[in-house]
Amino acid sequence: MKSEEHGPLPTLLGLLTLITGFIDAVTYINYGHVFVANMTGNVVLLGFAIAGSHDISIVGSLLAVAGFLVGALAGGVFNERLGQHRGNLLARSSLAKVMLLLTATLCAIFGVSPYAIIPLLGITMGMQNAVTRKLAIPDITTTVLTMTLTGIMADSSLAGGKNPRLARRLSAVVTMFAGALAGASIVLYLGIPFALAGATTIMAIVCAGTYIQSRNNPSWVRAA
Repeated sequence: MKSEEHGPLPTLLGLLTLITGFIDAVTYINYGHVFVANMTGNVVLLGFAIAGSHDISIVGSLLAVAGFLVGALAGGVFNERLGQHRGNLLARSSLAKVMLLLTATLCAIFGVSPYAIIPLLGITMGMQNAVTRKLAIPDITTTVLTMTLTGIMADSSLAGGKNPRLARRLSAVVTMFAGALAGASIVLYLGIPFALAGATTIMAIVCAGTYIQSRNNPSWVRAA
């Protein structure tokens, strides 16, 4: 999915959307029904936990929110320093996320407490959200589908609209579903380290792919 304006960015961000499913599968299924990518869901679940639901980890949810905020702050720093070159921004922030995911994978392999892993994943996803926001590709957020699904129907021909970017919107939904399905299957049948290793590998592909595609400074690297 290339365009003169955005180049390979929609495809690369699609891979980040896939990672979201992997990571949230780990924390939701095994770490007390915690989301580290979807903060809307996480805040709602935190409210349920405080109200008395015993299946949701209050500590885990708070750590996820804290990690996400730290990651968003770090992403903001990346945006300020590298935002004029979208290739450098995505490549270098992805490299930082590879390091975070690799650390989380090693923690899972060696049986480190989930309370150490959750913040690492939260930082990763907070950074991803901040950078994705700066890249400003319409209808690609990598973590949230509420407005994407709203746009599919509100802008549809059934409502008198023109179905703008319908393929991209549908692709985001399918990719998120595929990531969640794959991530949950790996967690349930192979284990958490394999799911995190898969997310790390995909992130490394995004990092390398961005570097290779942007090293000759094509037109799409300029800030939108």
